[in-house]
Amino acid sequence: MTFSEKEISDVEKGVQHAAEKSEEGNKFPGHNVGENADADETIRNHDPAAQPPQEEYEEEEEIERISTHRSRVASTKPNALKQITKTITARSNASVIDPGPPPDGGVKAWLQVFAGMLVITNTWGMTATFGVFQSYYTTELGMEASAVSWIGSMQMLGHFGLGMFTGRALDAGFFHWVVIPGMLLSALGIFLTSLCHEYWQFFLAQGLMNGIGNGCQFAPTMSLVTTYFARNRSAALAVMACGSAIGGLLYPTIVRQLLPQIGFQWTVRVMGFIMLAVGACYTSLLRPRLPPRKSGPLFELSAFREAPYTLYAIGLFLVCLGVYFAFYYISAYAVHVIGVSYGTSINLVLILNGMGLPGRLIPGYIANRWLGPYNTLIPLALITSLLMYCWAAVKTKASLYAFTILYGFFSAGFQGLFPAVMANLTKDLSKVGTRNGMGLSVVGFASLVGPPIAGALIQSRGGDYTGAQMWAGSAMLIGSLTIVAGRICITGWRLKERV
Repeated sequence: MTFSEKEISDVEKGVQHAAEKSEEGNKFPGHNVGENADADETIRNHDPAAQPPQEEYEEEEEIERISTHRSRVASTKPNALKQITKTITARSNASVIDPGPPPDGGVKAWLQVFAGMLVITNTWGMTATFGVFQSYYTTELGMEASAVSWIGSMQMLGHFGLGMFTGRALDAGFFHWVVIPGMLLSALGIFLTSLCHEYWQFFLAQGLMNGIGNGCQFAPTMSLVTTYFARNRSAALAVMACGSAIGGLLYPTIVRQLLPQIGFQWTVRVMGFIMLAVGACYTSLLRPRLPPRKSGPLFELSAFREAPYTLYAIGLFLVCLGVYFAFYYISAYAVHVIGVSYGTSINLVLILNGMGLPGRLIPGYIANRWLGPYNTLIPLALITSLLMYCWAAVKTKASLYAFTILYGFFSAGFQGLFPAVMANLTKDLSKVGTRNGMGLSVVGFASLVGPPIAGALIQSRGGDYTGAQMWAGSAMLIGSLTIVAGRICITGWRLKERV
């Protein structure tokens, strides 16, 4: 590259001028800085070799545009509660990649369903087993039925009611930070139950501690599985819910086989070790799919401005107020009213929980293939409420077995589909954890007060179950009709529309 004489002359003058100013700057430090910069700029403008490459310049420009976090020293110590709330309800402003629509199948998605089924086995399956403990505590330990019900109700409240908080943990990106401690806490509660002798000890260990541990696992896992499916969501949740039937068969069988041989303490400890082994499997398999939501409340009041969601929540509360009454008291009813042995009463619990397998799979398949979850849920809720009325007419061993089979099937269908309906009422998947958690909290509070009310009615009538059966059936029937009203708000009177 050649330069004209004028350009060479200008460069020489610039160099000479810069040298003179540099000598003056040495004599008077701090002066003429801007002029030296001007001279350097003059040289760069005329000498291409002195200019940085264009690519490096653009890269330097791009790096300068990246924002950085500046640490600030606070003058006062931050409030601890405020910091905890901020951690739960907010996330970093780091950029995340949208994973796209749900895969709706595939190995990874169905592996999450399998892991979720193991979670339900450890949580809902253990809760469904409480009928065995109810009968043992009342017959062997001499506790009052209504008082024992509070243990199971507290267990159920923790299992469902904590969903308001733990569901948001999934949205915020803290899934494993909640599920793994929950698994350990749940198993610890069972181990401590083996050491209990007084009522308040059973209440704290089995009711409170195990319930909180179950609640830390159930809602986040159920919400995680829904993010992997769209059209096949009902089938996925129905398969996942089969864990309740598996746990409801596994743990009562352990009690029936081991209790006469090794006693109550070591029987319960065996159950605790099984929970740890199963928990180690599913905590290593579960993987959240969606990126964390940057911020969000623990409780989203805007959901209750939607009539379908509000009516469904009210209906769900009323149905769940009575649906678990039979699970708690079927064993005690068989012993005290029908007059069967304790071993036979455990068989009834096994049948009631075992019918949960076909009761969840068949309605789930129908909902996924033809009707939709909401349309399938309504007849299941209505039939279950009518069966509760029919329980009052059961006076023989044969009729009790027939009632147990029918009630186990239809109530399991309801329990398997109500989470799917709840998930379908949330269109924004980034909010599915929060809104599902709110709905599960409604179920938790209903489960807390329902069985103790039934127990109090039985106790007030001298052991007669008729009043409790009528109360539970009425609550379930009103709840079923409220759920029907919620469906009408979605589609009107168009009965053939899939919902």
